[in-house]
Amino acid sequence: MLEGIQELYQYNRWANRRLTAVTATLTPEQLGRDLGSSFPSVHDTLVHMLFAEWIWLSRWRGTSPTGIPEEWDLSTHQALVGAWGVVEAEQDAFLGGLTEDRLQAPVRYANTKGTPYSLPLVSLMRHVANHATYHRGQLVTMLRLLGVEPVATDMVLFHMERTGQV
Repeated sequence: MLEGIQELYQYNRWANRRLTAVTATLTPEQLGRDLGSSFPSVHDTLVHMLFAEWIWLSRWRGTSPTGIPEEWDLSTHQALVGAWGVVEAEQDAFLGGLTEDRLQAPVRYANTKGTPYSLPLVSLMRHVANHATYHRGQLVTMLRLLGVEPVATDMVLFHMERTGQV
């Protein structure tokens, strides 16, 4: 199971980076345009995705933040990608210290409203990767609405690239 989770996070990182490379080509106006999605703009959706990865990592480590760190400057795409790089490095360190037993252990946390929950770490880790996939799909639609060709982030492509088939 541990190997599968580590691979899932390699895929998640690969897919996020492919998409942020495309969104880096957008103008500030395009990044901020309200496109009527769950989160209004491409930028807002990316901020939400980053926040979700950070808050879940925080919960796995034993804290339950209630909002985005005040010191984060996410006003530009470049700043957002920079903050994401820090979160990815912290995720890598966390993943490197995982064991099979730890994956099965319950994580007790509170949501941003303070409601307590407890689920096995592996379930929460799968949730985070799935959550990112959901929002990457939204971003693909948003890019198309902006007239920008999206990039494929299918897991099969990830595997094909890793095995030299593409």
